[in-house]
Amino acid sequence: MQSAARAQAPCPADHDKLLSALKANVKASGGPANGGFETNEWAAIVNRDGTVCAVAFSGPTADAQWPGSRLIAAEKANTANGLSLANMALSTANLYAGVQPGGPLFGLQATNPVNEAAAYAGDPKTFGSANDPLIGKPIGGVVVFGGGLALYDGKTIVGALGVSGDSSCADHNVAWRVRAALGLDKVPAGVNPNRKDAIVYDLDPGGKSASGWGHPLCAGHEADIAAELGAGVGGAAPK
Repeated sequence: MQSAARAQAPCPADHDKLLSALKANVKASGGPANGGFETNEWAAIVNRDGTVCAVAFSGPTADAQWPGSRLIAAEKANTANGLSLANMALSTANLYAGVQPGGPLFGLQATNPVNEAAAYAGDPKTFGSANDPLIGKPIGGVVVFGGGLALYDGKTIVGALGVSGDSSCADHNVAWRVRAALGLDKVPAGVNPNRKDAIVYDLDPGGKSASGWGHPLCAGHEADIAAELGAGVGGAAPK
């Protein structure tokens, strides 16, 4: 009965919509720059109950982007969904500082183990298709760096999106753009008063976050892109 209920849960966006939005927002597949390696990416969506319901990749083949990022994307989606509420969003980028040793969320990564039976099942030839083996299954997992965002339709939270395949900072930028393209960016509130669940670049040289929700800067121009998008706080001057 539980499996049937998961299969019937609505998906915030189907495979074709996710694929189209992803390709349009990854530079390697014709989209704009996101400041990192500019590589192809994986994306995954989970329903509000944590069931994976769409998986896609931006490149011409499944191995045109990091193969390991398929599961990372799904786990990012699971994390953002599992730690966001109808009136309060947390992105995976917001979790980095809190999970460091001595932080208030230390140990979070061990709380929701990956569903290994789902993670490594199925025919690899179907990965990233409308029939990806992850579809209809809870993936579990907790990821505490950029790339996972909760999805809001203007009424409530409807699930979450995960993106992986570039630097974690670039993944956040791609996810921000994809969420907007899907029209599921009606975020009510977050740890940033104005930019809601934006990435926060406020770690000092010792790694301490002034806000408690900080994320490290990556090596490229991701912070500049985030500032332009309204997807980031600190690390760059808004253009």
